[in-house]
Amino acid sequence: MKKVGKIILFVFIGLVVLGTFMFLWQKSRPTVVRYEIITPEKGSIENKTVATGKVEPRDEILIKPQISGIVSEVLKEAGEMIKAGDVIAKVKVIPEMGQLNSAESRLKVADINLTQAKLEFDRQTKLYQNKVISKGEFEASEATYKKAVEERENAQDALDIVKDGISKKFAQLSNTQIRSTITGMILDVPIKAGNSVIQANTFNDGTTIASVADMGDMIFKGKLDETEVGKVKEGMPITLTIGALNSKKFTAILEYVAPKGVEENGAILFELKAAAKIPDSVYVRAGYSANAEIVLEKADSVITVPESSVEFSNDSAFIYVVKTEVPEQTFDRKYVKVGLSDGIKMEIREGITLTDKIRGNIIDPKSKNPTK
Repeated sequence: MKKVGKIILFVFIGLVVLGTFMFLWQKSRPTVVRYEIITPEKGSIENKTVATGKVEPRDEILIKPQISGIVSEVLKEAGEMIKAGDVIAKVKVIPEMGQLNSAESRLKVADINLTQAKLEFDRQTKLYQNKVISKGEFEASEATYKKAVEERENAQDALDIVKDGISKKFAQLSNTQIRSTITGMILDVPIKAGNSVIQANTFNDGTTIASVADMGDMIFKGKLDETEVGKVKEGMPITLTIGALNSKKFTAILEYVAPKGVEENGAILFELKAAAKIPDSVYVRAGYSANAEIVLEKADSVITVPESSVEFSNDSAFIYVVKTEVPEQTFDRKYVKVGLSDGIKMEIREGITLTDKIRGNIIDPKSKNPTK
């Protein structure tokens, strides 16, 4: 039994020594690194930038009252289409007591003058018919009477305007009826019946009755960082993506780049404006957020390779061209002249052809996904 035990012990020790030797031998062997083999392709590369902003009407008009008072009736709601001249709301005038008293006094004086002028005119008419006075005296009396009639009508109109904001003579031009100045869609009606409103004047913008805009003429308004604003110019095509419309895309033309930047969160941003081309079949609401994709540079029908396959050293770029694939992969390091890059693909202007094969990422034997 002792002899058998010794044999088992020696065999175990031998296996341990042999295993250790094999492990150390495997560790000492150089690791064979294999790479993906990539073929250059012919394609297009675009260098793009994205500006964030929103889509809104080119001109949004604020309708202001030309008279102060209280809103008596609101006839339109936000979202309705309206034509120039249509009444949006009506304002009831609250007369100022001093003006009202002056207007009533003026009307009373006008009535007295008219009564006196009529009596005088009637007497002069009879005398003229009897050929007692000359025609000149009669015409002077007639003119005085007509002036008194006109003065009485003016006094009545002035009183009506002070009391009601409207006169019978110019009822169609009444300031109490707030009318739209353009044809378009009502975007907002911030007032309600019973609200007090102030007329637009030299010292006050006045109360906004409604905002109206032509929804057929939309623009994109956004901001772009100073590092890229030098690459854009008026007339460049833009692709708009509106997230609220399931990321639908529309074309636009850049119309304006601000000459002065604004600092926001430590960055200098410049305002952009672009005319959006939106089909009539698509309804875009004012204020939708959108992203503007601007192509800064583009190269068509050029040799492209994955950017990860390009090695950079100082100001030079190199690519490893396949020399042999079996039994071992060998490569030649070649200098290349690169062009545009979109972050994934890079343009190769000189150094390789479409028939060359180049080294890609390292193939990890433990994973199906190659690593760099």
